[in-house]
Amino acid sequence: MKIVDEPPKPIRALLRIATFRRFAAANLISATGSAMAPLALAYAVIEQGGGAGSLGVVLATNTVPTIVFLLAGGLFADRLSRSLLLFAGNLLAAGAQGALAVTVATGHATTVSIAACGFVSGTAASFVVPAAQGAVAQIVPAQHLQQANALLRLPGNAVKVLGPVVGGVLVAAGGAAWALAWDAVTFAVAAVLLLGLRLDAPLVAPGGVLSDLRAGWAGFWSRTWLWTYTAVGTVLVAAWLAGFQLLGPLVAAEQYAGARDWGLIQAAFTCGLLVGTLVCLHWKPYRLLTVAVVAAGALALPLAAMACTVPLPLILSATALAGVGLDVAIVAWATAFQQRVPQAEQGRMSAFNGVGERLAIPMGYLIAALAAHSWSSQAVLLACAGIIAAATVLNLCVPDVYRINRLTEQA
Repeated sequence: MKIVDEPPKPIRALLRIATFRRFAAANLISATGSAMAPLALAYAVIEQGGGAGSLGVVLATNTVPTIVFLLAGGLFADRLSRSLLLFAGNLLAAGAQGALAVTVATGHATTVSIAACGFVSGTAASFVVPAAQGAVAQIVPAQHLQQANALLRLPGNAVKVLGPVVGGVLVAAGGAAWALAWDAVTFAVAAVLLLGLRLDAPLVAPGGVLSDLRAGWAGFWSRTWLWTYTAVGTVLVAAWLAGFQLLGPLVAAEQYAGARDWGLIQAAFTCGLLVGTLVCLHWKPYRLLTVAVVAAGALALPLAAMACTVPLPLILSATALAGVGLDVAIVAWATAFQQRVPQAEQGRMSAFNGVGERLAIPMGYLIAALAAHSWSSQAVLLACAGIIAAATVLNLCVPDVYRINRLTEQA
């Protein structure tokens, strides 16, 4: 009797791929530094005497390059070796964080110098993000893309639970410079690991930058499911960040126990992200884009709960569900994108999507802040929740959403 070996489970199969192990290790290592970076950056500003205005300048200079240079990053990701781009981007980020750590440690940090380092880090990210999106599809067999996307998010989400706590202890014990130095080291180690991927450059037709951009935009616009998802994401992401990040702490201070309860709410969201990743490791939905749209709509739940000032346990439950939904949406979307967009276009398509989803974030913060002066924070939170729900319903009215399903021949 002939014994036929069962095919390996997806996770086991992924871990047998040496390049995937290297890519995942680089993600894990850099995640340990990135989880501490926001807290360390904030205290670097505080240690040099800066206040809310200085921190706002620093955060803005870190965010702007990811919008301005993301299209360039997408173009390079479709023309050059993605492993080389990942190496260069992480090495640039390591240099920026290392320089920042030195200036903070020596007492020479100013708002301008911190912002300058943040600008360089943001520029590095704009080249890393599109390259990473395309690299996954180059490394992993199509039938295991969803599990790969989930597995790559798992360490980052897990580290988010403990990273801020460890970072807080590190900053309290030795100052922000130590946490920033660790972030620099993790970027440098990740850079070396990513260079070893040795991914070939995608095969593209010859042409200049402008022709690449025109071809990329034509490809983006020809995929109705892609540009409609991006357009809806522009509104949804802005409403979510304005509601949760800006107004959430204010409502926690006004209606609940302030920082303590806000910390619990953030912890619930992080735990939800982790659970969402675990769900995606085992659940392979057929209707990928429909699942992504519906799951992202769960972000309305905690905003509506806080707006209605329901008891804290209900808010924690709603926030955890939002975390689960967001991670499921991210993994389902990434899988649909990687299956449906050709390798040679993934860098530019990812860049157009990324720019689109980020464009309205500054405006969202501004509108929410101004509205909170005229109405209560709860009223504005309810409006943000309504915008997310309306955007979700609107996206579900697009017929293409129901056509972008898991490719059965790759399932």
